[in-house]
Amino acid sequence: MPSTPQTPAAGTADTAHTHAPRPGGIGPLGAHQVARIGYGAMQLERLRTDRPAAIALLRRAVELGVDHVDTAQFYGDGFVNGVIRDALRPEDGVVVASKVGADPDPDGPIPLRPAQRPEQLRASVEDNLASLGLDQIPVVNLRRLDVGPGLRASGDQIVDLDDQLAVMTALRDEGKIGGIGLSSIALDGLRRALPAGIVCVQNSYSLVSRDDEEMLRLCVDEQIAWVPFFPLGGAFPGMPKVGDDPAVIEAAHTLGVAPAQVGLAWLLHHAPNVLLIPGTASVEHLEANLAAGSLTRDPSTLATLAALDAIQSRSANGVSLG
Repeated sequence: MPSTPQTPAAGTADTAHTHAPRPGGIGPLGAHQVARIGYGAMQLERLRTDRPAAIALLRRAVELGVDHVDTAQFYGDGFVNGVIRDALRPEDGVVVASKVGADPDPDGPIPLRPAQRPEQLRASVEDNLASLGLDQIPVVNLRRLDVGPGLRASGDQIVDLDDQLAVMTALRDEGKIGGIGLSSIALDGLRRALPAGIVCVQNSYSLVSRDDEEMLRLCVDEQIAWVPFFPLGGAFPGMPKVGDDPAVIEAAHTLGVAPAQVGLAWLLHHAPNVLLIPGTASVEHLEANLAAGSLTRDPSTLATLAALDAIQSRSANGVSLG
């Protein structure tokens, strides 16, 4: 992907993929209109020893209508961003969203460490720009580490949200990022951040883990895209898995599809602002994930998905917003 400046037209997907329908339909991501099922690139690191396969996987996603790819410099310590740079072309019209708030730590107990201070956020944006070969990243998510599984901030990494938003808005004003998103954010934090102009929220959320239902409602009201990570659950010990739920298994049997496809289709049905970024290192799984977008077109299937609203999350009830 050449490092020419991205104009708003080049960063949108409005004219891309005239040869393939966009999976799941179309939804807004800030200033862009993208497929409601995109691709989360984290698992491309599993193909580190087979870079041509990683590039081929991304090219297949584009062929199937994907025009929203989610990444981070800390995915594979720059490897994933490099694959995206080499695989995608300006004419593909793909909107790349990245994230900051952590740095690679290959020798640590986990390969990440918090990087929450304003100067670290700026440095992370610069690293993403360099590795992606872009002059502007269409969307950058600030990973706050407030909620959800994974990293937690401590010591000098506990930084006031306002200080972080100040550097993010400065980077936006400088043209280095297009839109600001938030990840691993608490409800109060999102409310505080609204005046900064938030385009998306990425929190852990799935059919069987809906603790953030109130935040999802706020995002619907504010026209903020909801981009759940771990959309099928089960990424950490103790997290429920969508595919293990008896009601999901029964629905999948009724529809003749995989339980994972039911979980993804339910998310699209549940709220109009949902954008999905399921990740995989397998072309077969990629195609299955994208096929879930077509399940919401049939009235009987929609009724089956609506019936799944009764599934309880671990600590909150889900109510359909569709």
